Amino acid sequence: MDEAGSEGRRNGTTKRPRLEDVAARVGVSTASVSLVLSGVPGPSERTRQRVLRAAAELGYQVDRTASLLAGRRTRLLGVMVDVHSPFHAELVEHLHTAAEEVGYDLVLSTQTRTRDEHTAVETLLAFRSEALILLGPTAPADTLASLDRKAPVIAVGRRIADGELDVVRTADDDGVGQIVDHLVALGHRTIAYVDGGKGVIATDRRRGYRTAMRRHGLDAHIRILHGDNTEAAGERAARHLLDSGDLPTAVVAYNDQCAIGVLATLARAGVAVPGEVSVAGYDDDRLSRLSCFNLTTVSQGAEEQARHAVAAAVERLDQGRTTPREVVLTPHLVVRGTTAAPR
Repeated sequence: MDEAGSEGRRNGTTKRPRLEDVAARVGVSTASVSLVLSGVPGPSERTRQRVLRAAAELGYQVDRTASLLAGRRTRLLGVMVDVHSPFHAELVEHLHTAAEEVGYDLVLSTQTRTRDEHTAVETLLAFRSEALILLGPTAPADTLASLDRKAPVIAVGRRIADGELDVVRTADDDGVGQIVDHLVALGHRTIAYVDGGKGVIATDRRRGYRTAMRRHGLDAHIRILHGDNTEAAGERAARHLLDSGDLPTAVVAYNDQCAIGVLATLARAGVAVPGEVSVAGYDDDRLSRLSCFNLTTVSQGAEEQARHAVAAAVERLDQGRTTPREVVLTPHLVVRGTTAAPR
């Protein structure tokens, strides 16, 4: 018997082991312990054996009343969300509304810089989410397909090539193409692009930029700067442009957060937007609409995506649909005050 158990005996008390005690003994999350003790696939065989051994050593017993209650449907839709994304926050708000209208509720699990996608999904399964709505998932298609065999998966915002699961997204390449078309119509030729890094979404938007530039005969002006989905990336890209001494007349950023970083750096350098450089983003999140930014951007239709995602989950859960479906929505350009004709 361990020291804690001995102390309890000496004091005449018996402390019932908790799920947290088993997790601490093994060094894994409570979500992992719950999955193992519930017999749900997911944790590795090694983890499963360690959890079962620790539970036996501690004398942990599953609450049978809770187990009986767990046999009922939860009517919970699990949503994985990036805590740093304003656009994801807006999607979640619309998902709540759409879910409530059809008698479901949401369980949220966040991705952070220290909490990866696997952990976020594992938590959703531990809470017995009946379907998983994953916002911008980055896992390989075969991993998502395997997860779909445990609970219906709806991937939101990302194209999945040959994926056997439901997808709701906008045509990202078309959206960036609309921005380039808009800038070219204003008279711009030197249009730089701040990239979004790795991943399918970034790849599609980068392709949209290249394709649109070539369509307008601007191959020689294609200029892609390293970046990601943060304001810091936009700041770094803008500083690089300033240091190069070769400012383009327009900059298109991977998303609105990145574009705001570009705007802030140009403003500090005394570069007028849109007088000297036009700037556009992507997502049409709440920050882009603030009067201090008034950012030209592309709307992905957050409310429409949310409604399609919830509808897909309900079709899988309540109507028995098994054939995967992809819904591709057309994004639309939102022209505001950060783009104008070049001088």
